[in-house]
Amino acid sequence: MLTTTDISIGQLVKSKAGRDKDRTFIIIAIIDDQYVTIVDGDLRRVEKTKRKKIRHLSKINRVSEAIQQAITESELTNPLVRREIERLGVNTPSQLGGVSVNG
Repeated sequence: MLTTTDISIGQLVKSKAGRDKDRTFIIIAIIDDQYVTIVDGDLRRVEKTKRKKIRHLSKINRVSEAIQQAITESELTNPLVRREIERLGVNTPSQLGGVSVNG
């Protein structure tokens, strides 16, 4: 089972449940051992983040250093988030290196 020690800020994830199922997001905060805050720069913008349970996410083995740096410098923007998701090339199912959260 995926835990907060298995993920990091800037980690790309894919939603497995909810209205946003199959969408790619970036983790911008780890709230506790069950919840993270995610954005995608489009449906979930930086101004209105989404709190989501870790068990409803699949980990994608890619981390955006640009996002990590932007969060540290308080300069996170929606265009940056969209650009990083596109740059890391995770929008097609064949490019996903996902790990199931529930085993």
